Amino acid sequence: MKIILFSRRGLAFQAEELRELREVIAEFGFDWAVNEEFAEILREQIGWEIPACQQYGAEIDEPTSEAVMVCYGGDGTLLEGVHRLGGRKLPVVGINAGHLGFLTSDSRNGLRRIFAALHAGELRFEERSLIEVQSGLSTVSDSGLALNEFSIQRNGAGMLSIDLFVDDEMVATYHGDGVIISTPTGSTAYSLSAGGPVVAPTCACFVITPIAPHNLTMRPVVIPDTSRIRLEVQARRSEAFLTLDNRSYAVPSSCSFSLRKADKSIFLAVPHNISFYDTLRNKMMWGVDIRS
Repeated sequence: MKIILFSRRGLAFQAEELRELREVIAEFGFDWAVNEEFAEILREQIGWEIPACQQYGAEIDEPTSEAVMVCYGGDGTLLEGVHRLGGRKLPVVGINAGHLGFLTSDSRNGLRRIFAALHAGELRFEERSLIEVQSGLSTVSDSGLALNEFSIQRNGAGMLSIDLFVDDEMVATYHGDGVIISTPTGSTAYSLSAGGPVVAPTCACFVITPIAPHNLTMRPVVIPDTSRIRLEVQARRSEAFLTLDNRSYAVPSSCSFSLRKADKSIFLAVPHNISFYDTLRNKMMWGVDIRS
């Protein structure tokens, strides 16, 4: 098995945990490669010189069928790692070196446990859907895929007006700060903070969540993921910007987008038989009595 190790700058790495990472990779005898940014961090912090033949850049070489991507960081790191896969069907494991983490599956204290489970073939993976976005804009220069969400938002003080259609049938005109289209996986991310529902990741749906709508009767809408979504955007006094997960792009004041469920998907690790509902209770502290 080959480990495609990925991380990025901006995390508070501890030298001790990086040394443990090196030790467990060697202990289980994995073939492995690491992205250039993380290779530089490993060299700076623990003096681990990674040979050039075991480094990769913005593009990942076509991996073997038994490769697994291991993202070391928070949910943002995992999202960036998924982006670099470019839709390749490579299983993804997240090790949480960040904070809350709905996508990352174990803490940095579980390094040895995760790699032992990988070596033994004991990790369970769930298929997660992706959104594919088409715009025709030269500023959106990537695959157009998102695991969590697509959003269109105002850039400045001016309000956005967004006509939204599902399967060519008009749903509404949203006046406000913007709109989020999320997958079930992304329902616990930006959509949740904007008032959207929590959706189990195995549901076959998209969630449409308005951002600060001027019409207070506007509410999130859940639609089948077989739907085709079209958005026609008008910004009154400035440009807008769109996001695909953790990546953002400036777009003109008048533009349109088409969204659908991508033909490609990813497979996300779910170790220790921890269910989505276990994660909700633990991360959101549901049921905790704060009165005592």
